[in-house]
Amino acid sequence: MKKLLFIFNPHSGKAQIKSKLLQIVDIMVKAGYEVTVYPTQERSDASRVAFEQAGNYDLVVCSGGDGTLDEVVSGMMKCPKRIPLGYIPAGSTNDFASSLKIPKDMAKAAKIAVTGRKFSCDVGKFNEKPFIYVAAFGIFTEVSYSTKQEWKNILGHAAYLLEGAKSLHSFASYHMRVEHDGEVLEGEFIFGMITNSISVGGFKNMTGKNVELDDGVFEVTLIHMPKNPVELNAILASLTNLIDDTDLIHSFKSSQVSFLSEEEVPWTLDGEFGGAPREVTVRNEQRALDIMVKN
Repeated sequence: MKKLLFIFNPHSGKAQIKSKLLQIVDIMVKAGYEVTVYPTQERSDASRVAFEQAGNYDLVVCSGGDGTLDEVVSGMMKCPKRIPLGYIPAGSTNDFASSLKIPKDMAKAAKIAVTGRKFSCDVGKFNEKPFIYVAAFGIFTEVSYSTKQEWKNILGHAAYLLEGAKSLHSFASYHMRVEHDGEVLEGEFIFGMITNSISVGGFKNMTGKNVELDDGVFEVTLIHMPKNPVELNAILASLTNLIDDTDLIHSFKSSQVSFLSEEEVPWTLDGEFGGAPREVTVRNEQRALDIMVKN
């Protein structure tokens, strides 16, 4: 029989997997797999298990939120053998699953994980740390994860801006030199986002148009520090209308972006704290991971 390693976070979302576990394993067995089940025990546990064990299996399936997915991908990217990955979303945001059209219904997602087709998607490298869909710094990085889902459902993209505006009195800016494709940007930035996703923080279309997850480039957005209320309003108007019509917002696509800062800058990677380095190089490793999607 084919061998499958199932890594899941028992605490993701509302721990809904506890009532679905037997059904999920049954779907895997009926698809012809001998299944090894591993519930994660602590932070970074999924990464360790994926790194140590993935090479012994034909398929790895993980279940949890974006953080769990990030851990498993980080572990698998260190393996010399390329193993396909199935994903059963169980978190509160599930940005990457949304981008891949993997359903929230856990049984349906499990069936796709074991009977779907392989899709070779890009993986990011933040210095040497892998991430699956977003690296970001600045004002809005915590907003997307603190905004209540009810607000997102009712107000959509506006909720993101409303929550951000509430913290404008206390936001920090970072003086950075940004290099990509022979171009140099230098200034005070309040926000930066490097993405390979259609959805960020539960909001669709945040990352621009014509987003492809296997094209070898990231979608990059940088926002300068506004000097006065007029500039701030111009930024908010641009973001609200999803139109880049101000010099204070830079949007571009690139396979590699470097950041140099005079101070430590806290980053988030796939919604988790990614450290506070002064120098960062973000690279796109094209089609580095096979993930199971709908046929």
